[in-house]
Amino acid sequence: MKIIYRDKVWELKGNITVRDAIKKVGLQPEAVLAMRDGKLITDDVIAKPDDTIRLIAVVSGG
Repeated sequence: MKIIYRDKVWELKGNITVRDAIKKVGLQPEAVLAMRDGKLITDDVIAKPDDTIRLIAVVSGG
């Protein structure tokens, strides 16, 4: 599977949770949102080997 965050792309084996994939690439799962096929997905979704997951930074403020 492919993980894309900003200008970085990682290739990982599939059949792991999105949360585990985010951790494997060195990011904090709480700091990003995951999208697959243009739709927001939760981090407990099992990513398949042919998935492309795009990560978007969470922005908060007051």
